[in-house]
Amino acid sequence: MLIPEGILLNGIEMFILVFVRMTGLFVVSPIFGRRNIPVYLKVGFALTSSLLLMNAVKMNPVDFGGNLYSYTLIIFKEFIVGIILGYIANVIFDAILMAGQMIDMQVGFGMVNVLDPISNIQIPISANFYYMISMMVLMASNGHHIIMKGLFESYKFIPAGKTAFNSILMHDVLASFSKMFLIGFKISAPVIAAVLVTDIALGIISKSIPQLNVFAVGMPAKIILGILVMVITIPAFIYLVGFMVGELDNEMLKVIKDMVFQK
Repeated sequence: MLIPEGILLNGIEMFILVFVRMTGLFVVSPIFGRRNIPVYLKVGFALTSSLLLMNAVKMNPVDFGGNLYSYTLIIFKEFIVGIILGYIANVIFDAILMAGQMIDMQVGFGMVNVLDPISNIQIPISANFYYMISMMVLMASNGHHIIMKGLFESYKFIPAGKTAFNSILMHDVLASFSKMFLIGFKISAPVIAAVLVTDIALGIISKSIPQLNVFAVGMPAKIILGILVMVITIPAFIYLVGFMVGELDNEMLKVIKDMVFQK
């Protein structure tokens, strides 16, 4: 069996660092990190991608002084880099899950959750519906290519062992976290607004006609209205997800530049 030339030139220690960063990305990324993908398939794909990366990108050897503790610290940093990149790519889907939770609480599906075999957690019905659509949009928009491209591009700015974690990086990561709430609110806003108007109308009706059982009428009305608004706003939702996937490249590049080591 022939050893790839990239490993011979850069050394096995460099290959381990590349593999660790790749593994960190696969842990939390929206596609590669799913639990329904067999572990051996993930490991094999990570190894193959690392071999391709070793031969496609020029890398300078890492000087860790022959110290095992220094090398272990570098491995930990490389894993964190992959985790951060995967987190940025996964913000969109976290926002969608949060939007589905808010919609279900307003419509009346708050107590109805389904077990998602992919993530192995219970998620709201609306969130599951939006999530499946967003995954199809991600694949159709080549979002998985953007994620892998971001990892490959990261070595042009932050070579192995040259990662810097600073306050600017923390600020941008927290900004992405706050952006998740903003996106989730934008997705759920039409349904929440429609249900709010319905609640106001039912409140007026209950005051005008006390004999009417508003609770018996209101719950089915809110469910029907919520589903109707969700169906009507699907084109806008697809456009929003497509736009966010298109901006994913810039978001990942911004975070990568934050981790550039400054001498």
